Amino acid sequence: MPEPGAADPAGPPAGPLFPGTRLHVVTGKGGTGKTTVATALALALARGGRRVLLCEVEGRQGLARLFGTGPLPYEERRVATTPDGGEVLALAVEPRAALLEYLRLFYRLGGAGRVLDKVGALDFATTVAPGVRDVLLTGKVYEAVRRRHGGRAGARGDGPHVFDAVVLDAPPTGRVGRFLGVTTEVHGLARVGPIAAQAASVAEVLRSPSTRVHLVTLLEEMPVQETLDAVEELTAARLRVGAVVVDQVHADTVPVELLDDALAGRVPAGAVLDGLVRAGVAAPGPAGEAVVEGLLAEAAEHDQRLALQEREHERLAAGEHPLVELPRLPRGVDRAGLDLLADRLVAQGLA
Repeated sequence: MPEPGAADPAGPPAGPLFPGTRLHVVTGKGGTGKTTVATALALALARGGRRVLLCEVEGRQGLARLFGTGPLPYEERRVATTPDGGEVLALAVEPRAALLEYLRLFYRLGGAGRVLDKVGALDFATTVAPGVRDVLLTGKVYEAVRRRHGGRAGARGDGPHVFDAVVLDAPPTGRVGRFLGVTTEVHGLARVGPIAAQAASVAEVLRSPSTRVHLVTLLEEMPVQETLDAVEELTAARLRVGAVVVDQVHADTVPVELLDDALAGRVPAGAVLDGLVRAGVAAPGPAGEAVVEGLLAEAAEHDQRLALQEREHERLAAGEHPLVELPRLPRGVDRAGLDLLADRLVAQGLA
């Protein structure tokens, strides 16, 4: 397995893994770092003076926490810049607000839409009919992807795109197939009419060559299996899978022979203690012996972790989609950590 977070040992990719991609959908099992990876990808794509929109649709305000801001409203707000003039705007897409905007833009129901909201009609439409809810959420992302300069509200315009790329922090893998399969979900609710037409337009963009779905996983059995299952589901739905992003890879910083000896109990504890005493980091006696016991147990656990990583890495590598690896951030996720992850994504061709 290559060094975590590094490019392939054969050398960096000749160019972007997915040239021409404008919509990057990021999904993954809960707890794998999906939102962190989506944010780092947005920062990477913004380099070179580009303008990127980062969207979330789950109502968790995860982007606001990562950037240390207050809750994001239903409007595009700049949350980060890059040294070369790039910028990342963030948007929390909320279904009721999206429906109000839809009614205002396409039916000119500004005041009437607010009346519907007051009597609870919008809550009914966005909770009782989940297919409609997902059409509204993906529809807002669809509009941002297609938006061009020079257009009035609700129209595309004919100038350059407003955003060079859009990154969607999508629902987890267990729900992403249904979320992105808007045409199927709406078919049972409305076979014709504006909602059905909107769903068809959204599906066309989601299945186009300019959209890729990236899956984030950890090198653990359950996340890897869910990732492999999601690849099959997305492919069957004619959605284009991008990269599999392996997050929080533990570095192999200790010689393998020493780890194996620790796992097998072959490391002489007395010799380790003598070395620690000579280095001035432990004292002889019971206290020092307790330190050595803890260190050897941790080394054995680390060896088991690396063996698990190797097995799960082989399962992922057997697939046809490129693997992108990111290191574990020992100091937690802050702007410096996000920039480090962005560096790794650029080096491996994802941005």
